[in-house]
Amino acid sequence: MGPVNLFDLASRQSQWLAVRQSSIAGNIANANTPGYTATDVEPFEKVLDRSLVSLRATQAGHLGGGDSAAFAVKQQENDGVVLPSKNTVVLEDELVKSGEVRRSFELNTAIVKAFHTMMMMAVKS
Repeated sequence: MGPVNLFDLASRQSQWLAVRQSSIAGNIANANTPGYTATDVEPFEKVLDRSLVSLRATQAGHLGGGDSAAFAVKQQENDGVVLPSKNTVVLEDELVKSGEVRRSFELNTAIVKAFHTMMMMAVKS
């Protein structure tokens, strides 16, 4: 039985969510730091666009694919909200993002658990 792409994809999304959660936590921690610019991670869709879903490299350098596990953390676009201290963190936005990350972790875990249960039932049959 070969590897299942769904588990690799779920693992990659879980890593991305962890990086995004760290970025959000850093923003919240620096909410009162003068001159701090909020950061965020590139959307997961861009990470998927860079990854090879149907082809799998069997050797280093095969298919010319690099490691796309590194997620780009970048400064957020300035949407016009700059505090007098030149800080761009909006706590309400960061808390909304934090809730999105939590829901995505829960969904990711539920999908992997359901798929794992299906695989175990198929193997037992």
